[in-house]
Amino acid sequence: MRKITGQKWFLWITKYWFLFPISGFLLLVAGVFFGFGERSYIGVHDNMDLFLAQFQMLKNTGSFFKHGVDVPFLGGVSRDNLPSELSLYSVLFMLFPTYTAYILGILGKILFGMFSFRLLAGELFPEKMETYRPFVYMTGFAYGICWFFPAFGFAFASIPLAVWLLLKIYRGQGKRWYVALFFYPLVSYFSYHGIFILGYLLLAILGLSARMVYLGRHAGWEGQSAQAVAHRTDTRGGWTAVFRLLAALIVLAAGFVFCEYRLFGQMLFSDEVTIRSSIVNASLSASEILREIWQVFREGIFHADGVHGKVVLPVCALYFVGNNGVHLYKREGKAILKDPFNLLVLFLLFNSVVYGLYDFEPLRLLVERLIPPLEGWQFNRTIFFNPFLWYGALFLVLKRLYDAGVWQMWLANAIVCAAVLVVILTPTRYNDLYHTCYNRAYEHFHGQEVDELTYEQFYAEDLFEEIKSDIGYQGEWAAAYGFHPAVLQYNGIATLDGYLGFYSQQYKEDFRKIIAPALERVEATRIYYDDWGARAYLYSGTDLSIVSATKTVYATDDHIYIDGEAFRELGGTYIFSRIELSNEKEAGLSLRGEYTASDGSMKIYVYKQ
Repeated sequence: MRKITGQKWFLWITKYWFLFPISGFLLLVAGVFFGFGERSYIGVHDNMDLFLAQFQMLKNTGSFFKHGVDVPFLGGVSRDNLPSELSLYSVLFMLFPTYTAYILGILGKILFGMFSFRLLAGELFPEKMETYRPFVYMTGFAYGICWFFPAFGFAFASIPLAVWLLLKIYRGQGKRWYVALFFYPLVSYFSYHGIFILGYLLLAILGLSARMVYLGRHAGWEGQSAQAVAHRTDTRGGWTAVFRLLAALIVLAAGFVFCEYRLFGQMLFSDEVTIRSSIVNASLSASEILREIWQVFREGIFHADGVHGKVVLPVCALYFVGNNGVHLYKREGKAILKDPFNLLVLFLLFNSVVYGLYDFEPLRLLVERLIPPLEGWQFNRTIFFNPFLWYGALFLVLKRLYDAGVWQMWLANAIVCAAVLVVILTPTRYNDLYHTCYNRAYEHFHGQEVDELTYEQFYAEDLFEEIKSDIGYQGEWAAAYGFHPAVLQYNGIATLDGYLGFYSQQYKEDFRKIIAPALERVEATRIYYDDWGARAYLYSGTDLSIVSATKTVYATDDHIYIDGEAFRELGGTYIFSRIELSNEKEAGLSLRGEYTASDGSMKIYVYKQ
């Protein structure tokens, strides 16, 4: 009896072993981030200095659902320029405290990636899911735990879900899938993923239509009806399938307009000239573009870092050479062209080439001329789809190993486990788990804190509550010097400065008058602001950057280089500085107070006009 029980246990472990690493990791994430709480170390770049502050600002001002209102940064920016309330990620920040919502977003992104991957695999190979279950879940898990751009983690993780829904529609499995597709944008984002999904879908429709026409003309059926041609060509419904995808294109586009109505209103119905009109993009030589294409193919970019270079790419490269070598040896040229794995590799190359060609100025100008609303739009974001394609390619390799035999099956399991470990242990920009665990371990074993600021120290809510109370703050316009203005915005302080990729060009020029003395002294900073301008900050007149997200402020000069009159004209009253200024009188400022956080992690000097 014991022997039978042991056999059953062994079989259960064999089938469901993947539950242990997955559940263990989810418990680890929840334990670390909720255990340490706001003492965790969270990525700052394009995260705490941007979206988290914006969500907190929307909460502070009660502006999630408001229309025709401005939010208090960059001198007053339309609420419509910030994330839509019709987004599942935004809903988290409506319902929960900002830090809690952020952690729930990480957990949700992992689950989205894993289960949407599982749905797609089940649609493609329903008869084999019992056998494939372990590596399907583990591959989806590896994709789900990739530390993508946090604000759009759901959008990255749900790409397999979009493909699954489109397959359901393509195969004619019911009208309810159109409804689901309409609401898919709740977990996506138009500018980063949606417009490309629509573009890829349009290419698929054109390709299928061309194939139907070709098959009809070359089979001697020119005189037959479209229905007869569709039946003969046996393409899952022929033209009917094409029309289903065309309907899906319309439904999905309508869903994005519905969910991101604020964005479309700004793009299509606003006559305001934005900083997109003055952004100067790189113009690279042919050799530089080729190097960039190879680099993003091999490594990706930090916003979409799938960490594929250490395990996934080598495994796929070996398989690509071996598999196609066998086809060539057997003289199976058509098999090479039809192999889904090779098609995925071509898709990866296509996205990488588009990324490189974005820096080919004539092509970029042609796109902007043909579609004026897309001026300044980064069509090189095709690269955001490569992580999914890499893990899709890995999935096909593992599937074929599973089909080959028992020892190959365990090799497949070992490969996917290695891919998971690489993602967990690589200290990428947004790997908050790694950075929190590493920094906390360092502090424990070395008996001293690291120089980085925790979430709690970065926003320093208690410190700024003390400051606001002491100075009698009543909503006056302010600016930050030596740290991110997002800290002020998070704490309910209206700022003339800020970080946003889409705001008035006129305001950019008005703010430039304030920082002109600094820009005149540092050419690199002038180019950075004039050619981009998304970060409208108070810049140093000597250092390339003094904006600090650490306990130590690295500045070689304690002067501030601003035009005080321009600051007053925009309504500026306070400057909150992490640097004690030695020329405050020349700048038209007076020291109002000096304040230090209770743990000594941050000191703020408050100056008033």
